[in-house]
Amino acid sequence: MPQETTLRAERAAMHHRVAELARKRQEVLRGAPKATEAQHAKGKLTARERIELLVDAGSFHEVEPLRRHRATGFGLEGRRPYTDGVVTGWGTVEGRTVFVYAHDFRIFGGALGEAHAAKIHKIMDMAIAAGAPLVSLNDGAGARIQEGVVALAGYGGIFQRNTRASGVIPQISVMLGPCAGGAAYSPALTDFVFMVRDTSQMFITGPDVVQAVTGARVSQNGLGGADVHAATSGVAHFAYDDEETCLAEVRYLLSLLPSNNRENPPRTECVDPVDRRSEALLELVPVDGNRPYDMRAVIEEIVDDGEYLEVHERWANNIVCALARLDGQVVGIVANQPRHLAGVLDIHASEKAARFVQMCDAFNIPIVTLLDVPGFLPGVDQEHGGIIRHGAKLLYAYCNATVPRVSVVLRKAYGGAYIVMDSQSIGADLTYAWPTNEIAVMGAEGAANVIFRREIAASDDPDETRRELVKEYKSELMHPYYAAERGLVDDVIDPADTRSVLVGALAMLRTKHADLPARKHGNPPQ
Repeated sequence: MPQETTLRAERAAMHHRVAELARKRQEVLRGAPKATEAQHAKGKLTARERIELLVDAGSFHEVEPLRRHRATGFGLEGRRPYTDGVVTGWGTVEGRTVFVYAHDFRIFGGALGEAHAAKIHKIMDMAIAAGAPLVSLNDGAGARIQEGVVALAGYGGIFQRNTRASGVIPQISVMLGPCAGGAAYSPALTDFVFMVRDTSQMFITGPDVVQAVTGARVSQNGLGGADVHAATSGVAHFAYDDEETCLAEVRYLLSLLPSNNRENPPRTECVDPVDRRSEALLELVPVDGNRPYDMRAVIEEIVDDGEYLEVHERWANNIVCALARLDGQVVGIVANQPRHLAGVLDIHASEKAARFVQMCDAFNIPIVTLLDVPGFLPGVDQEHGGIIRHGAKLLYAYCNATVPRVSVVLRKAYGGAYIVMDSQSIGADLTYAWPTNEIAVMGAEGAANVIFRREIAASDDPDETRRELVKEYKSELMHPYYAAERGLVDDVIDPADTRSVLVGALAMLRTKHADLPARKHGNPPQ
């Protein structure tokens, strides 16, 4: 009897402990109702609601939900909520593991303290060790001032891990609230930045400091809102009107990326015929090199089902960078955009394309380059702004890339811009050209003016002489087969066959293996 009594007491004690655990878990999940109402009143979701939208239903496993800070002073010892203002864990997106941390603005405004940072450090280390993508849902007020310098050290640990994970696992930052000061550098170190209009902002110094120092008055959105960073600064790769759409697009991006740099991107079944001819391309691209057209329409005709995800859609519009599929295989597309600045390369376009090429190369994504480039943008502002070093970034990125690389010259490919846009001479595996291509040092008009300057000046009819000499230069050096005759392009193809040619080339290159020279790392142009 004494033994039975003891067993009953132990069972009762266990049930009591389990009930206590359930109450604590419920407290963790529920949070403060008034704080939740305040978050919703701002048009924002809670951290857990965001995670539910990001990962597959029922797949989230939380890490350290019962963590609390140990700080004292300034009233902190009386405020020790569970999670310490950040939810961390892992789940799946379309069945693949993804790690996530989400600032909980309801607790300390999502401000980062020592315990808060330790949770983030741990989940980042787990993501790196497991070889799985990391998504950060950012909605925090910066460092927790009451904890002093240990909060700043916490940010240092995040930056160090961002850098260590760079090129190893995909890192995606989703800005869903304010992000000011040093905290903004973590998103800048990641591969992709998403923002939501009106509710998310990023800046190093806020509007009050800007006004105090410069006298300029600006709102938070005017200084660092989603549209500013998507169209002007280039900090944000994507901007959306609401959190639901934003997180759905994060899921779509993840479906196009491998889990880590040792894997290939996930391949899907392709129902779009591989040998589908695109007769529309014959009309989409004018033969006249001076007439603009929308390169996006060309991309839609070539890729599977016309679907692609454009990166930095609103920044540096003279070049298009997109992820798409060809025969179910993910590819990165870099293409000049004749609708904007005639598709020239400038500082911003060079930076945009260079980072995209580096990302593709890091994560085993083949690169398709579509050329229609008249050169680099001339101008004092460009030269003084460092177009030489910025253009060299794109050159360096292509030369350093070891993934399969296929380029297609649609129309113009002039001067240094032709070389930089993955020409055969810098390592493109295969180069094709349409019969409308013009590969040359410069346009015929400019070339004729330089080569035949004296003949034109001495002519009785300079305009007529110039026209004749331009015609002669074109027929001698700029006809569509000049480059093919000299082995600078591998073939001249029917534009309607571009899709099938690219699919065949990439299939052949799928087993490509290339090693870079042994070195600690390169020293890319700054």
